[in-house]
Amino acid sequence: MTIQGEYVPSTARWVRDQVEKIEAEGTTRAVSVQDRPVVMLTMLGVSGKVRKVPLMRVEHDGVYAAVASKGGAPEHPAWYANVRKNPVLDLQDDDRTWTVRAREIEGEEREVWWERCVAAFPPYADYQTKTDRLIPVFLLEPVEA
Repeated sequence: MTIQGEYVPSTARWVRDQVEKIEAEGTTRAVSVQDRPVVMLTMLGVSGKVRKVPLMRVEHDGVYAAVASKGGAPEHPAWYANVRKNPVLDLQDDDRTWTVRAREIEGEEREVWWERCVAAFPPYADYQTKTDRLIPVFLLEPVEA
C-alpha cells in the first residue's frame, strides 16, 4: 500500500462497520451491498488524513470504475473531493491491494462505462433519475511500479 498517514474512520456507521469487517477478515468478500461484491478505496483526504470507503465492484478487463452516486443525492459523496484532489489511491479487491490512479471520465467513454456500472449494480440507473447532477464515474487504472 502506498497511502499512509493517520486514518480517520468515516462518520457514517455503515461505512465504518464495513471497513472494520474488511480489515478484520483481510478481504472485501467479508461484506456486500444487496448481495453484490464491493471493493475498498484507501485515499488521502482533502484534510490530509487517510480515508477508506467500500464501493460497488465494477470491473472490466482489469480496469475498475468508482461511481460517485451517493444514492442519487443532490451532492457528491465526500470521497469525490478526496479523489479529485489526490487521484492516486489504493484499491483492494478480495485480498489483493494495488495502487491506481483515478481519472474522471465523460462523454462516450462515460456512456460505455455507465452501462457497465449499471450492469454491476442496477440501482445506479434509479439513482441517476433522483438527481439533476450527472453522477461522476472515475476509472481506476493501475499505476506502474
